[in-house]
Formats: sequence, structure tokens, C-alpha cells
Amino acid sequence: MAQNVPMLTAGEGGLSRYLDEIRKFPMLQPQEEYMLAKRYKEHEDPAAAERLVNSHLRLVAKIAMGYRGYGLPLGEVVSEGNVGLMQAVKRFEPDKGFRLATYAMWWIKAAIQEYILRSWSLVKMGTTANQKRLFFNLRRLKGRIQALDEGDLKPDQVQEIATTLGVSEEEVISMNRRLGGDASLNAPVRAEADAGEWQDWLVDESESQETILANQEELDMRRKLLSDAMEVLNERERRIFEARRLSEDPMTLEDLSTEFGVSRERVRQIEVRAFEKVQKAVKNSAKAKELPAA
Repeated sequence: MAQNVPMLTAGEGGLSRYLDEIRKFPMLQPQEEYMLAKRYKEHEDPAAAERLVNSHLRLVAKIAMGYRGYGLPLGEVVSEGNVGLMQAVKRFEPDKGFRLATYAMWWIKAAIQEYILRSWSLVKMGTTANQKRLFFNLRRLKGRIQALDEGDLKPDQVQEIATTLGVSEEEVISMNRRLGGDASLNAPVRAEADAGEWQDWLVDESESQETILANQEELDMRRKLLSDAMEVLNERERRIFEARRLSEDPMTLEDLSTEFGVSRERVRQIEVRAFEKVQKAVKNSAKAKELPAA
């Protein structure tokens, strides 16, 4: 798919050249975008996919610019975002009535964030939704409360950030120290020659391979239960359920009411009904397979 995507090369002029190059691709009108998406969906036309991808490269670049503060090569960040865009084009459903940019934005952000999390040399960083939100929002919140000094945060600053992001104060303190910069594990603990290195004091707290495998199998099973259960939803229920319950950054009732042309209360009712239907389907499927539903 989209074999002719421009490459962002290293060097001072690389970014400017790349931006100039992707600006040459025209933005698509809604009807043109719809017809191209239908052509790819129904016939897997690579030319249609390429036009869809190229017309949204500026969106990827704009999103990638927001992740420049993590010390990673911008070219690689943009490349990961482009991969997310291609995945979005592949899975886009044009008949659902919303624009590709709205759908692709979440795929692009997810691809970039996963790349950053893989690349940062953090010990036991954690991958829960709250920890990811803390990782990607800590700098912004520190800037907002003017906590820009190096070193530990003040207690009131820790409390404010923890409350805002819905995480514990201990997680905020730990993440702030980790984001303070990587240090060599071969660096001496103290100046004395026989003090030893930092790596000598590290304890492997990771789970055993057996535990990891068991947890992964359980996670895969739960994902399969959820995926099968969502088959009971119609297209509108599925869209609202995914946007409100499965997205890391849920859409507002207001946005969904605009998308579907109904009131916010109606969207809320559909969301509740969809959740109840999925919950019932999961329980029934788990019971039939003699598996735990939650």
C-alpha cells in the first residue's frame, strides 16, 4: 500500500524538503475521498489507497511535531505515524459517514506513542492506559503549573498532576524521575573505586516467562470474547460503543451527537444499551465456554 510515500531524510534541510514535498499532494474533497475509500474497500485498488495516504501525510507530520520532546529522530516518528495512517486507510469504513482524518488521527497517535514507549529506555515503564497518559502528558502539565526545574516536584505539584490524570502520587514521582534523563548502568554509585556500578544494585522484578505467557493467553481470550460479543451491535451502536468505551481518548457526547444528528441524551442511551448488550453477550459466551467473564 502506498509505495511512493516520501521519506524524511536526516539533516537540517530534511524536514523542510519533506514538508514541501508532501504539500504537493492535494487535499481531497469529501465525495472524492469517499469514492477512493470505496474503491479500495471493494477492490483493494492500490492507486486509491496511495492517494488516500498521500493526501493525509500533512496530518501525520502535524501530529508527529507534537512528539518532538522525547529525544527521538523526527524521521522515525513520522515514519511510525505513516504506518498508523496506512493501517487506518486499510480499516476505514467510508459508509459510516465520517471523514478519514477523524478516524486516522487515533491510529496515527497510537502508532507514534507505541514507538516512543518501545524506544525509551525506562525500567518497568508500565503500559496501562493511566501510565501511558501520565507518560505523554507529564511535560505539558509541568509546563502549565510552571514546574520546569530539574529534580523532584513539590508535594502540591505532585498532588495536582496526580489528581488531573487520575494516577497515584507515587506514579507521578516515579515517572518524573524517569523522564529526567537516562543514566549509564555502568556509572559508579559513588566516587570510591570499589563502590560498584548501578547495574549491580538492579533487581530483576519482571515476571517469569510462564506468568507472562499465561497473562497473554488470558488477555487474548478476553479480547476474543469482546470481539465476538460486539457482533450483537448494529453499526451505530458499535461506533458509539468503541468511541466512548474502547478509545483511550473517548469522544464526547456532543461530538457523537453531531456525527449522528441526534441529541446527546440519545447518544448516551445508545451507549448504555450497547454496553448492556455487549456485557450480556460476553457473559453468555464465557459461560458457554466455562471461562471467567471478567
